[in-house]
Amino acid sequence: MAKPVVAIVGRPNVGKSTIFNRIVGERVSIVEDKPGVTRDRIYSSGEWLNQTFNIIDTGGIEIGDEPLLVQMRQQAEVAIDEADVIVFMVNGQEGVTAADEEVAKMLFRSKKPSILAVNKIDNFEKKNEIYEFYSLGFGEPFAISGAHGIGLGDLLDEVIKHFPSEQEEEYDENTICFSLIGRPNVGKSSLVNAILGTERVIVSDIAGTTRDAVDTPFTKDKKDYVIIDTAGMRKRGKVYENTEKYSVLRAMRAIERSDVVLVVINGEEGIIEQDKKIAGYAHEAGKAIVIVVNKWDAVEKDDKTMQRFEQKIRDHFLFISYAPIVFLSAKTKQRLHTLLPMIETVSENHSLRVKTNLLNDVIMDAVAMNPTPTDKGRRLKINYMTQVSVKPPTFILFVNDPELLHFSYKRFLENRIRETFGFVGTPIKIIPRQKND
Repeated sequence: MAKPVVAIVGRPNVGKSTIFNRIVGERVSIVEDKPGVTRDRIYSSGEWLNQTFNIIDTGGIEIGDEPLLVQMRQQAEVAIDEADVIVFMVNGQEGVTAADEEVAKMLFRSKKPSILAVNKIDNFEKKNEIYEFYSLGFGEPFAISGAHGIGLGDLLDEVIKHFPSEQEEEYDENTICFSLIGRPNVGKSSLVNAILGTERVIVSDIAGTTRDAVDTPFTKDKKDYVIIDTAGMRKRGKVYENTEKYSVLRAMRAIERSDVVLVVINGEEGIIEQDKKIAGYAHEAGKAIVIVVNKWDAVEKDDKTMQRFEQKIRDHFLFISYAPIVFLSAKTKQRLHTLLPMIETVSENHSLRVKTNLLNDVIMDAVAMNPTPTDKGRRLKINYMTQVSVKPPTFILFVNDPELLHFSYKRFLENRIRETFGFVGTPIKIIPRQKND
């Protein structure tokens, strides 16, 4: 189920990023054990009163060298298009400005739920200063202070009241839902058409011609699938050509609703930084992943070309070393027949459960082969491991002290589990717990 999306919109320098960081809290500063995950703070997750949601910081969207007002308008357009609920932020120390009124007009046209937040009210004895903001037409303003974290609870109470009801279609548990993500013009639409055998999606050489997200159920070899299209560009305009990050925003909901994510790379152009960013979101969401190198027919090849390209992918995508790689051409359908079987394999691994006794045999053998580390004279003692969930497979490792489990030893245990049980295409999580917890 896709989470609701909250966008923080407003002119520059009203404190949007401060509030964004306050709301997402520690999630922003999580450090991945494995190297190579590219972080981007424009889009993250928040939680309030047991409701989780995604949040967009438009302060993180950088758009060329246009004048400030144009940039502000473009940033707001991107976020408004994506959001279910909008937090319209203004600066309480500066009063209503012409730029605030410009944003207000855009929000009225969007007809989306918008909540007015007056930031930088650090002294609540001056709360009466917010009343001039009634003139913007959004009802009662919420006085907040990003610097001191004041008033955010009341603001978030109001935000979650406007979340949409859960109306998305649920599919049978045996149906594999998969999405295609990637930067513009890697051939996602062509690949959808090739898989379905129809021209359902408009295909163009111009980047960003896909307009809407559509779920397409289909059956192949008696197996049910659903393609969850990555939502494309709903509006034309320079903003979407200039904002690479926009493709990440549009991919997030598709990722959340998928069992398997296909990270599509353009074989002609090779790997760029944006490919890593997009793949990083799928990895962090805990989804099964297949790396698809499209347009392979257009690549000049010798007998080592595929091997070299695969090594380049492995070097750049260290954080998804578990993901299999499929080389194909949507245009000529070369090697296309290998894709659905691979999707089915990684989906099965994403849902794989391992019996506790087998799991602990592997762990004990691993410890015998490579004894646990010590720190300041104390040795890590592993009691046992058990699997607690799937999608992704998640394991609790009971130890004498979780602080003694160094990330390198955890990675060693993960590798041993993978060598024994496979888990091709899926991340796995190992969570250390003290035995008496």
